[in-house]
Amino acid sequence: AEYMGFCAAQQTSSCLDKVVVAGYRALNLAHFFTAGTDEVKCWTIQAGTKAPQAAGRIHTDFERGFICAEVMRFEDLREHGSEADVKAAGKYKQQGKEYTVLDGDIIYFKFNAGAGLSAKKK
Repeated sequence: AEYMGFCAAQQTSSCLDKVVVAGYRALNLAHFFTAGTDEVKCWTIQAGTKAPQAAGRIHTDFERGFICAEVMRFEDLREHGSEADVKAAGKYKQQGKEYTVLDGDIIYFKFNAGAGLSAKKK
């Protein structure tokens, strides 16, 4: 609110959004989202990152125990309005280890929580 008020008072607009987008492109970055019932998080990765490595950005156990990624595109969610409608349209997909995460994907990772643990740690 303060930001908008400042821009209005100065009779100008900000280029901050353009700077952020240009920075992401220049650094070859992308982002994906994870969502729960009470929150949505945005994660930054290098463009071209595979699904297990993207899961590893959240927690290393997610990468070690990666099973699959359930993926929908943000554009599909916006078009259809809900996760159930995206599924009904056939645009909610399960992807494996070779899936390259795309900028703006909304992902639910499935993983084996005990993967990679030695017998002593279990």
